[in-house]
Amino acid sequence: MISETNLPCELYPQFTTVQYLLQPTPDPNNPSAPPQLPPVFVFVLDTCMIEEELGFVKLAMKQALGLLPEHALVGFVSYGTQAHVHELGFSDISKVYVFRAAGFPKGMQNGYSNSGINRFVLPASDCEFTLNSMLDELQTDQWPVQLGNRVSRCTGVSLSVASGLFGACTPGTGARIIALVGGPCTEGPGTIVSKDLSEPVRLHKDLDKDAAPYFRKAVRFYDSLAKQLVNQGHVLDLLHLHLIRFVGVAEMKVAVERTCGLVVLAESFGHSVFKGSFRCMFKDGEQSLGLCFNGMLEVNCSKDIKIQGVIGPCTSLEKTGTNVSDTTIGEGNTTKWKMCGLNRSTCLSVLFDILATERPNDPGAANSQLYLQFLTSYQDPQGKTMLRVTTVTRRWVESAVGKEVGLNSLNLCLG
Repeated sequence: MISETNLPCELYPQFTTVQYLLQPTPDPNNPSAPPQLPPVFVFVLDTCMIEEELGFVKLAMKQALGLLPEHALVGFVSYGTQAHVHELGFSDISKVYVFRAAGFPKGMQNGYSNSGINRFVLPASDCEFTLNSMLDELQTDQWPVQLGNRVSRCTGVSLSVASGLFGACTPGTGARIIALVGGPCTEGPGTIVSKDLSEPVRLHKDLDKDAAPYFRKAVRFYDSLAKQLVNQGHVLDLLHLHLIRFVGVAEMKVAVERTCGLVVLAESFGHSVFKGSFRCMFKDGEQSLGLCFNGMLEVNCSKDIKIQGVIGPCTSLEKTGTNVSDTTIGEGNTTKWKMCGLNRSTCLSVLFDILATERPNDPGAANSQLYLQFLTSYQDPQGKTMLRVTTVTRRWVESAVGKEVGLNSLNLCLG
């Protein structure tokens, strides 16, 4: 019971940060459904690679499945010339839904029934054996390649299918789409080079001179994909094969940055750099990344402080207000930002603009007080929704007064 001698920690000035566990709200349209789904991991695997590399990446995926929390949901998409969505809830035989690269998949309606969800995403503990069997049977893309041509690889379609399908299956919960890519997209949306080997892949100098014929169209596609992922609260991670080959990171960068995703480039999927980085994404303990999902940052402040913007891995939610500055730096024109993914090392720089206000002429009068409040909500690896609130207050001081007794210029980093 709250009393004068038993006050909540929020009322003590030394407790500037308080973290809350938010109770989920049941869905009125589907009372039997769990109010909060656990995080989802969707593996999107490129099969247009040599047998040795495909063997390395399949082994890495099997190890990752063993490191996932038992309650975490798992989905699987493979692609080559076509995109294949694997139905994990049907273990008797391999059941696959095929999407052609030439036919761009249309949007799907959110809110599948429980039976629909269980067809494509299952808890890791329930589908580990089925998915391991699928990986054992998986072969390199068998589509014939004409002499003098590159393999047909529909990376853009596969990512679009994964985003749309699993966004519809698991609305409102965090997810990571983990793309394991072996080469450049040559088919469908997101293409960065033609299949004709006589046409070289664009170089950095081509991007500088605006001489890359596929670049702008591919960037527009991944920009639209990024907006969809941000709206769903899903992350896109890219793990690429070959350091010396161009596989489309420049085109896909916008989708990774806006969703706070990770990029790993390695010479081989059997290289220690890839193995160690991939393992860190899933394991527990002090050496893990501590991946969290579906985050959101909101900043409240005094009326004499304006928010210019945020620099870091986030996307503006365009929530305007009286505290938004006319000067925009980074992701601005808002007081609220989306962080589809965050971890222990996530760092955002919030920049403020201080308005000129009247100061009291009486030397003995106390200066006015300012406050800053940061509200960070996110979904932890167990599926719980957390709210972390940091509130600080200071008194304004004149520039001639020592800054140790007040605050007159603000550069704050929130880690």
